[in-house]
Amino acid sequence: MKNEKIPYKIYLNENEMPNAWYNLRADMKQKPAPLLNPGTLEPMKAEELAGVFCEELIRQELDNDTAYFEIPEEIRNFYKMYRPSPLVRAYCLEEKLDTPAHIYYKFEGNNTSGSHKLNSAIAQAYYAKKQGLKGVTTETGAGQWGTALSMACSYFGLDCRVYMVKCSYEQKPFRREVMRTYGASVTPSPSTETEVGRKILAEHPNTTGSLGCAISEAVEKAVSSDGYRYVLGSVLNQVLLHQSVIGLETKAALDKYGVKPDIIIGCAGGGSNLGGLIAPFMGEKLRGEADYRIVAVEPASCPSFTRGVYAYDFCDTGMVCPLSKMYTLGSGFIPSANHAGGLRYHGMSSTLSELYHQGLMEAVSVKQTEVFEAAEYFARIEGILPAPESSHAIRAAIDEAVRCKETKEEKTIVFGLTGTGYFDMVAYEKFHNGEMNDSIPTDEELAVYRSQLPRVE
Repeated sequence: MKNEKIPYKIYLNENEMPNAWYNLRADMKQKPAPLLNPGTLEPMKAEELAGVFCEELIRQELDNDTAYFEIPEEIRNFYKMYRPSPLVRAYCLEEKLDTPAHIYYKFEGNNTSGSHKLNSAIAQAYYAKKQGLKGVTTETGAGQWGTALSMACSYFGLDCRVYMVKCSYEQKPFRREVMRTYGASVTPSPSTETEVGRKILAEHPNTTGSLGCAISEAVEKAVSSDGYRYVLGSVLNQVLLHQSVIGLETKAALDKYGVKPDIIIGCAGGGSNLGGLIAPFMGEKLRGEADYRIVAVEPASCPSFTRGVYAYDFCDTGMVCPLSKMYTLGSGFIPSANHAGGLRYHGMSSTLSELYHQGLMEAVSVKQTEVFEAAEYFARIEGILPAPESSHAIRAAIDEAVRCKETKEEKTIVFGLTGTGYFDMVAYEKFHNGEMNDSIPTDEELAVYRSQLPRVE
């Protein structure tokens, strides 16, 4: 089975690292729907976003036509500390599964943040510094984004204020301490620090929090603090743009050995990893140059693609952010306290939502216990302890490889291994002790939040 021409790890050299981010929207004939002002229901203008986001990031967010954005030299130099990241041929996993499939994974966990999030964090911190800001505010689910942003802000000498989803704050104390080590302040959300946090606590005193709650608090803190702006680790167009380095490197490495993937798989919470991984492949698909099967994998406890509706909704629980047209469960939906904190978001990237709506990609949802079964299996065979979020993609990749065995098809599968799970040992402990459950919302529960969606004609 082993092809000696292809090494276990494919590395690109520094000169092969991308010098520009790829904007997938430029090749979309049907563009993502614009952000709307919740008061006027008119498309948001740059000046309306200026009090929340950095100026250059707003330009990237609203530009649907520029195909490539040059990566500033200072960001490229930072990238060189951990990029290009390896593309790994999972020979051991293939052998163990006895599958004719060829399996590759793009490993983004080889930096201190432990995930792909640093790719956008350093870019957003760079533009904040360039604008002369004092600091930034943000939210974080599992903690990878907060960790990455705290590192980036430390590098540029910026203050960093993080609102961490309460259940993750309690489940992942060491992730919290890494953020504090890099100088960030970390607050469990919802908190009593903000007006929206106090309102949410009054209505739901025992809530475990959600990314939607934490976003509301971080935005409120940014707009009420002089010299601060809000930055986000997923969902937004600007984030998918920065994360395109993942897909660009993946495609360059595969092209180096003449490999064309049949199936590309990524975990999906807000869309940063998935959007970045699939970007150049989807671009070829949109231009009619090649075809790929692209699969988004989400938790059954927070199934925005597979059970959500395509509609305009608030990006946050406190309803202080613009309206985005996306697959959503409703901004009031607070998912169960599962251990894949980075995927506990009620909606999905507007870009990915539009692509999904057009039938250009597909989605599956998987149960938490099945995810951790795959995570443990992968760790024992490939030697990397994966993050719970990444393990959703592992689950789907294993399932596809098993199907290849059953149908005797020699397909090439590529998935994104977004990061490591060394700060997720409470989750692994729950799994090993048989204390992990599969919480799946009922149709009746989802109908309640669906009925609360804003009316946009």
